[in-house]
Amino acid sequence: MNLKELIFGGAVRNAGGVGGAYRDSIQAWLPIKNIIGGVVVTKDNRFIKVCEVLPVNFYLKSPADQENIIISFASYLKIAPNTLQIMVRTQKADMADYVARMRSYAEAEENEKCREMIEDNIAEVGWLGSSSAITRRFFLAFQYEPQMKAKRNTVRAIADRLNEEADTARRYLDVCGLEVLEPRYADNMVLELLYEIINKKTSRRVKLPPGVFDMTTAVHGLYETEDSQ
Repeated sequence: MNLKELIFGGAVRNAGGVGGAYRDSIQAWLPIKNIIGGVVVTKDNRFIKVCEVLPVNFYLKSPADQENIIISFASYLKIAPNTLQIMVRTQKADMADYVARMRSYAEAEENEKCREMIEDNIAEVGWLGSSSAITRRFFLAFQYEPQMKAKRNTVRAIADRLNEEADTARRYLDVCGLEVLEPRYADNMVLELLYEIINKKTSRRVKLPPGVFDMTTAVHGLYETEDSQ
């Protein structure tokens, strides 16, 4: 099961065509209920935490370091959520920003030979991007389980409990040399990720409008919330 299947199941439809249950709801863009504290609330009332992990080149490590990495990772797996999944998202590399930057250099370059070299570089990068260059992103994903025992039966409390699990993963994987990213705006990061997953081609040329990021808010009608008390 990949990340798309885990979160959306069979309910995937094109973004922008999903009727939200509430006005100005994120459901108008994605087939989920909401994103709260970086946690995805699915339409079938599951809570899923997604963490992006920066990989380490295991084969460049010394034998002793490799052994420590294996031991530390095995230790984490013993206490990790039962639903933990490790996922990889592979796609063609996006060279647009690099090419734009190189074109600005070419325009500012006064030496004709240097400009030609830059243009050759742009052409080569464009060919690599369209033929063989790929990027990979690595994720941990897990669901809320009853045995996690959130302090209260509220959306916010469950999200906080899942974020505690993410902090635990971060501590263990740090010993392995793996960095679990801590985005400043976790809701926005997850929103953009899900949009890219279900709109793989469109998302390359059509970015989410700023107003969408204001739609991540309290989910009504799911659990009684104490957040406003």
